[in-house]
Amino acid sequence: MKIIVTGSLGNISKPLTEELVQKGHAVTVITSKPEKQKDIEALGATAAIGSVGDADFLAATFTGADAVYCMIPPINFTQPDPVAYYRKIGSNYAQAIRQSGAKRVVHLSSFGAHLDKGTGFILGAHHVENILNGLSEVAITHMRPTSFYYNLFGFINMIKGAGFIAANYGGEDKLELVSPMDIAAAIAQEIVTLHGGRKVRYVASDELTANEAAGILGAAIGKPGLKWITITNEQMQSALEATG
Repeated sequence: MKIIVTGSLGNISKPLTEELVQKGHAVTVITSKPEKQKDIEALGATAAIGSVGDADFLAATFTGADAVYCMIPPINFTQPDPVAYYRKIGSNYAQAIRQSGAKRVVHLSSFGAHLDKGTGFILGAHHVENILNGLSEVAITHMRPTSFYYNLFGFINMIKGAGFIAANYGGEDKLELVSPMDIAAAIAQEIVTLHGGRKVRYVASDELTANEAAGILGAAIGKPGLKWITITNEQMQSALEATG
């Protein structure tokens, strides 16, 4: 198959590209950074240099492809309207898919994308799903991974400074965690799985309580008594505002 991969050599797109190439597919990787071309070619793929903000570039690159993997590049939190950013890139993808005639799309969405309010920037993924679902005669799988393991890195400074983890969830609350490697493997399966219409696939690698996660992290860093404390929404908001 001829497959287009967006996301350059990111945490998901790199292992995805490696697996697809290993299985004999002709893979083109879109990147906005010319310096990534050699690394992409070293994996056995072809580099297409351009931006997902350019719908014409996307259409030209998608033309002739059997399948396309679409992801929205991570938002810059200085972005004045993250949801509008998602909508813009999603619309570019839809336009390019329509113009190119691509018939198989796998879209990296998010858990929570089924909700139409109250999810922050994840609302952007909800809108992108709806935009892509407007494409007729295109088979689409929306991948909804859970929280990434590496999101726990956000607690490093708190652990160092305060000696505990604090959030507006914790204790026996369940954490659904996922590795980019497992997401890549699931996407690779979906790309080559023939089906019509729309499909949603959730991806998770592990389910732990917050207390269990704290125990595992504490044991790994020499803090066996590490605690995960639950605070109120108001306390959480104040802490976030204090850190900017």
